[in-house]
Amino acid sequence: VQLVESGGGLVQAGGSLRLSCAASGSTFNINAMGWYRQAPGKQRELVAGITSGGGSTNYADSVKGRFTISRDNAKNTLYLLMNRLKPEDTAVYYCNAEASGINYWGKGTLVTVSS
Repeated sequence: VQLVESGGGLVQAGGSLRLSCAASGSTFNINAMGWYRQAPGKQRELVAGITSGGGSTNYADSVKGRFTISRDNAKNTLYLLMNRLKPEDTAVYYCNAEASGINYWGKGTLVTVSS
């Protein structure tokens, strides 16, 4: 499974961005997917997760009510809609997919939120 993120960039506080993660390869094996982020000097943390069918999602407390995770299995794509962005959301955002017990990662996309 290969994962490629896109959609990052520079945005002002209060703005919005939508991240995408395109999956390829053995996508039929993909189960849960998620978005993680890593800010400079900090550990990677879970931002949001979604089950295989998209019926269940979970979010970090820091993004609840602002971020929405979704997936389009027909397009093998995972999304993260980020609204009301804050400077503390600045990080490299990584896509994660679990398939056949193995965790796959993308290379990340940088999100920078200016104050």
